Amino acid sequence: MSIDRVAGRRLAGGLLACVLAGGAAQAQAAGPELVHLWPENHWPQATQGPEKLGTEGSARGAVSNVGDARMEIYRPEHPNGTAVVIYGGGGYFRIQIGGAARPTAQWLQSIGVTAAVVYYRLPADGWSAVSPFQDGQRAMRLMRAKAAELGVDPHRIGVIGFSAGGNLAGVIGTRFDTDFYPAVDAADRQSARPDFLAMVYPVVSLRAPLDKTRSRRELGTQADAVEAYSVEAHVRKDMPPVFLAQAVDDPTVDVGHSVAMYQAAHAAGIPVELHLFEKGGHSWGLGKPGSLVAQWPRLFANWARSHDFLGAPPKRLAPLDSGGPEGMPAANEEAPAHSAESEGD
Repeated sequence: MSIDRVAGRRLAGGLLACVLAGGAAQAQAAGPELVHLWPENHWPQATQGPEKLGTEGSARGAVSNVGDARMEIYRPEHPNGTAVVIYGGGGYFRIQIGGAARPTAQWLQSIGVTAAVVYYRLPADGWSAVSPFQDGQRAMRLMRAKAAELGVDPHRIGVIGFSAGGNLAGVIGTRFDTDFYPAVDAADRQSARPDFLAMVYPVVSLRAPLDKTRSRRELGTQADAVEAYSVEAHVRKDMPPVFLAQAVDDPTVDVGHSVAMYQAAHAAGIPVELHLFEKGGHSWGLGKPGSLVAQWPRLFANWARSHDFLGAPPKRLAPLDSGGPEGMPAANEEAPAHSAESEGD
């Protein structure tokens, strides 16, 4: 074989590798798939004007005035069969998408997990207090209904919730057989029970003395909200295993929330893991690289693998737009401490 022919084959092989790598990169870089939670005009519109996106301070990356409840689904190049539905926090008056929910979805996508970010309706925008729980439950059922299409095992679909989104995730994880809305279509025959539940700097209780959160205020338009949405009151033996993470110096949501959830789950015999970090504050998303709280994603992944909800760690992580350690997206700068009034929970 001539040198030219060998060189040509090597060049062709190199070009093919580049094409395949480019296709993988395109799959990773492709925008998320949009799924509307409800048929058009299903709920009488409560919001006025367009959706809002915060651009400054603690509101940066946060969405409010949500009229179209929906999910953004981040599909990995090689799905490992696990899916996670993500609820961002924001005291039920906004949803921290850019600083927490979306980076977490991108990280999960990079390790083979199909991730869905939920844009849920907010009581502060005029929706009823039950609206976010309707949206959260519908998102779980739709993900299970779409499992085959997404390459997901319907028995490996969990939830992660941050702050007020932790409250939402906790209610979905404990009151999964409560129908928060009348059935709409065949998807509502699916179970709404998550297979695992992760709560990160979560609002757990609306009861005193843990009732000083913005979430408590916004949900208070419902007469029985304290009992209906205090997660620890609904812990049960057939609920999913629980992962908890919070910073002890959290100025917005008292660390007693995570402790209360741990104690209730442990007393009920539910597998539960709690990580308390000395420092970190609130609203840290994936955590600033090098900070104590930045350990939580790997701790969560190890915990999920211990329950067989994740496969083996990927040999190679797909590149992300902003590179944190080991392929993890770099988080925003650590959020400054704010009161529950200014930042929400």
